[in-house]
Amino acid sequence: MNEFFQEPPQLSNTYSGNRWLKNYLRYKLPKDVFAPTHASLLSFGEKCSNEYFELARTAEREKPELVPFDPWGRRVDRIRMSPAWQLLQDSSAREELISMAYRRPLGEYSRLVQFSKLLLFHPSSAFFTCPLAMADGAARVLEVYGRDDVHRDAFAHLTSSNPETFWTSGQWMTERTGGSDVSQTSTQVRIEDGVARLYGTKWFSSATTSAMALALARYPDSPAGSRGLSLFLVKTYTQKDVLNHIRVLRLKDKLGTWALPTAELSLEGTVAHPLGERDQGVKTVATMLNITRLYNSVCSVGQATRALELLGDYSSRRQVFGRRLDEQVLHASTFADEELKTLAGFVLTMELVHLLGKEETKKASSAESEILRLMTPVCKLFTARSAIQTASEVVEGFGGAGYVEDAGVAVHLRDAQVFPIWEGATNVLSLDMLRVIQKSTALESLSAAIQEKLRAAGARSAAQSWVSAGIQAADELGRGLQVWQDGSSEEQEAGARGLAFQLAKVYALILLIEWASNASPDEQNVFKPWIERFVRGFLGTWTPSSREDCDRVKDMWSRRLNL
Repeated sequence: MNEFFQEPPQLSNTYSGNRWLKNYLRYKLPKDVFAPTHASLLSFGEKCSNEYFELARTAEREKPELVPFDPWGRRVDRIRMSPAWQLLQDSSAREELISMAYRRPLGEYSRLVQFSKLLLFHPSSAFFTCPLAMADGAARVLEVYGRDDVHRDAFAHLTSSNPETFWTSGQWMTERTGGSDVSQTSTQVRIEDGVARLYGTKWFSSATTSAMALALARYPDSPAGSRGLSLFLVKTYTQKDVLNHIRVLRLKDKLGTWALPTAELSLEGTVAHPLGERDQGVKTVATMLNITRLYNSVCSVGQATRALELLGDYSSRRQVFGRRLDEQVLHASTFADEELKTLAGFVLTMELVHLLGKEETKKASSAESEILRLMTPVCKLFTARSAIQTASEVVEGFGGAGYVEDAGVAVHLRDAQVFPIWEGATNVLSLDMLRVIQKSTALESLSAAIQEKLRAAGARSAAQSWVSAGIQAADELGRGLQVWQDGSSEEQEAGARGLAFQLAKVYALILLIEWASNASPDEQNVFKPWIERFVRGFLGTWTPSSREDCDRVKDMWSRRLNL
């Protein structure tokens, strides 16, 4: 009797194995930038499939552990981390995963290349991309608002490529009362002997072992609400392993992101350094939101891409019902839809990353800055929800093996659930989009950009049918927007989530058409079925909520327990 053992999926070079990235960079980057970038990413992709991937697996097995007391009973609150976690931090510095964005050696394209590396690194990092996101965001806040030596020193550490001097950052915003609503922040700042000290509890503090953090707090005489908050830079330690008047109450036992230390902290006179103007903390910290939300997006896309790569390889090795999985049309159809969803998130994310690079190098127009502000929360919510759906399908695609923890598949589903929560839940971001629309001309800027992209694509005869589909999609969305904008504030709020997803789909379609129209004839033959499937099966429609819809759903919700 011959025993059968299923051959597991194999992970290849994550850059050369990526179905879209190389072609996209060739399309977006100048030739003299693409050539060295391509060579660098080939080398980096090999590390992500081997060295960094193994470090990540080790870090996930060796979870953070809180050591509250030393052997002699002294309170130390030391968080013991896997050595692999530190090696991932050192590698992040050497690979310039942050410093590239601030040296800007490639001008407006520096962010595109940086985020290409993050796309490949994230699924091999055990979520070390979280402290990287916080470090990048904090660096940007310091670059814009830093004024003194403490700020300059922190910025130098955050943007260092030397593992010996590189810092990451935490972000201490969430409290018991507020969650995403920071207006209820209760942490107080007191001036004691000329030094600002923070008192309060931070409920969900990720990247807790980072060298510093940004924290929101309120002066005793500041007004209530978000308008009375100030931003502070906090160094986590006063000296090696000695916390800055911080007590670690507990580590969070989370569904996923096991290697990432997330804690509840009690600030008990923590020395803090003001950053930005007093009572302008929300405005000051908002400087980092485009960056951290785009990190969320690129990590969502990167994780979905990795899951689909593993399933694709497995499908060529797994036989069921007499045929390999990759030979079965229903299997291909199911995962073509997941690939399409991921592709839409990819083009949307990378377009906004390019706009971020242009804005930071002062090459973005005012319209492009408006589009960046409008579409970043939209991109984040779209890619986050898509990542969960794709991870779920991939686990199912592996069958029982996908549900077994040590097969390395279930982690994608566990970890993906954080994406809609990190940096704003889906409904919170929908309301953020709504505020941008109400307070700016961002929709008009987006509409003009869409029309210009379609006009340019239409000048190429091979793209005519795609352009017609893009025009129809944009027109249908425009008609819906007219109705929606004429509605009451409640009707607009009710329709905001659906609008956000449709905005993401329509803009992603336009970007895909623009990319494909610039491709060679052979490449256009590859794009053709994907664009057609996008229009036919994925795009869908959006209908604004009416007054009747609002009343009906409120009535349904109030009666749900009254049967």
